[in-house]
Amino acid sequence: MKTRTPYRFVIGSGGTGGHLYPAIAVVEQIKSIKSDAEFLFVGTKNKIEARVIPELGYKFKTIWISGFARKITLKNILFPIKLLVSLMQSFFINIVFKPRVAIGCGAYISGPVVWSADWLGSKVLLMEQNSFPGITNRLLEKSADEIHLSFEESKKYFRFKDKLNVTGNPVRISMELKNKEESRLQFDLDKNKKTLLVIGGSLGAGSMNKVVRDNLESINKNEIQVIWQTGKEYYDDYNDCESDNIKVMPFIDDMSAAYSSADLVVARAGATTIAEVAYLGLAVVFVPSKNVAEDHQYKNAKTMVEGEAALLIKDKNLASEFWEVVSQTIKDDNKINLLKTNIKKFSKPNAAREIAERAIKLAELN
Repeated sequence: MKTRTPYRFVIGSGGTGGHLYPAIAVVEQIKSIKSDAEFLFVGTKNKIEARVIPELGYKFKTIWISGFARKITLKNILFPIKLLVSLMQSFFINIVFKPRVAIGCGAYISGPVVWSADWLGSKVLLMEQNSFPGITNRLLEKSADEIHLSFEESKKYFRFKDKLNVTGNPVRISMELKNKEESRLQFDLDKNKKTLLVIGGSLGAGSMNKVVRDNLESINKNEIQVIWQTGKEYYDDYNDCESDNIKVMPFIDDMSAAYSSADLVVARAGATTIAEVAYLGLAVVFVPSKNVAEDHQYKNAKTMVEGEAALLIKDKNLASEFWEVVSQTIKDDNKINLLKTNIKKFSKPNAAREIAERAIKLAELN
């Protein structure tokens, strides 16, 4: 009978790309170090993880859980029931899989998965992407053996200081800059025109989509071309904006090609986006979402803006400032190069590798 590998990892992650892709980055690194490692991702059936994880070839199980809304809503009535059911499901999943290490990535999904794995004897490694930690990680910190942070300022929100490591936010192995001209041709764009990339996160951003549409005449008049990720929920409202110069899509699978095509990026200030643009050294205008806990996207971006590594437009000022900032920046090569140089200083390119090595060490200790 074949002996099972000691390198078995259950990963509770999903809901958004900002929680999911750092987990994938760490798993890719573990796999590159320990080829016999086994992975089981646990998420929900109707979020991004349900599409991405099976496509990548990893084992995937679902639980019945959703986040607790911050405003009064009838959906919150179901939350206690969903939590109880998801805990039972997570116990069963962990009993069968027998992970040595549970990796939680901050999303509400990780709560029942990590807690049940810890109760059954697994080591626990938590990853926190944002400057203001989510409630799930703060609730799980007592169970954790290690907590890996993306921002130094996150430390003040945790009680167990000896568990904290400011490692950075992991970036996928596949994330790399490609040839700019070839990347633009991949999107059927002119290889010589200035190119703007607009990404409102994996779920899309209504205010960003609206401001792009409202400025299409100016964009086209100035011969700027756009790669525009609307988000799945918004795509049907904006796909009629597609043209030779404007490429509209619900989701971009090849982000390396999209980033490589861009002279300037306009994006939400999610921690994963920040990590990726810093890693690649891109010129970026951050538009922090106002619909996040403790305004953490603004806090994520503020330090970089103060270091002349990025530009920032508040969401409430987007309509009045978008075109002025984009038009003045995208054709100013000196400004673009300054932003690219400075943003690289905020990159921690070895984050995924370091966290992977720590996860392997925990598996060996268990």
